[in-house]
Amino acid sequence: MDWLDKLERRLGRFAVPGLTRLIVAFNAATFLLLRLDPTWINALVLDPDRVANGEVWRLVSCLFIPPTLDPLWLFFALYLFWIMGDGLEQEWGAFKLNVFYLVGMIATTLVAFFIAHGSATNTYLNLSLFFAFATVFPNFEILVFFILPVKVKWLAAISAAFVLWTLLVAPISGKLAAVVSLANYLVFFGPQFWQMAILNRQVARRRAEFDAKSRPDESETWHRCAVCGRTERDDADLEFRVAADDKEYCMEHLSQATGPAEKQPSRSA
Repeated sequence: MDWLDKLERRLGRFAVPGLTRLIVAFNAATFLLLRLDPTWINALVLDPDRVANGEVWRLVSCLFIPPTLDPLWLFFALYLFWIMGDGLEQEWGAFKLNVFYLVGMIATTLVAFFIAHGSATNTYLNLSLFFAFATVFPNFEILVFFILPVKVKWLAAISAAFVLWTLLVAPISGKLAAVVSLANYLVFFGPQFWQMAILNRQVARRRAEFDAKSRPDESETWHRCAVCGRTERDDADLEFRVAADDKEYCMEHLSQATGPAEKQPSRSA
């Protein structure tokens, strides 16, 4: 994206390398804190009313709330988050990954303040990173339950189905929250999908035009009587012969030919 390249040339020096690794480390630290005292969660969630009262740290602390307090599942989630962040940073560079995550943070904040009107989590933000990774590396395999290898694109498809279900059944605020929370993914990949859709449409139109031109014309015939104009399409049992004048006649009008007909009949197939 041109605008992102221009922005990187101006502000690239401010990028934070290894951003997702820092987030993983803070998630692990928050997990230990919540295991000691679960009530700390109340001081970390993104609550607009409390932010308005001066608790501005919530704008950042909500990013560090672990997705689960189960140690095994948390290890798997953070390990996957680490892999996805490193993969995208290698593919995009630190600055673009920072912008992607920053746009997601802003979207999450907007949801909390203007749409959900309540506490917001980092669920959709982390999901957007997962969707981005699946789009860039669709054939990357993940060991589900550390045993079953599954390509990440299929897991992303399942997650997308849940998002679609939310868009279908949730109230309008829930629909808006889901869409806005994935704004970073739409900003980064929306133009790409739009261009692909246009290209696929053009290819389909050109293929249809080619098929139409290559399809045999049903009006064409193999035989036509020089007198009555009948063809094999008029009567499949008609026989035709070519006379000495190089014209073709049906048997009924063969006598009108200017010369003797060829002996071999031309019968419609």
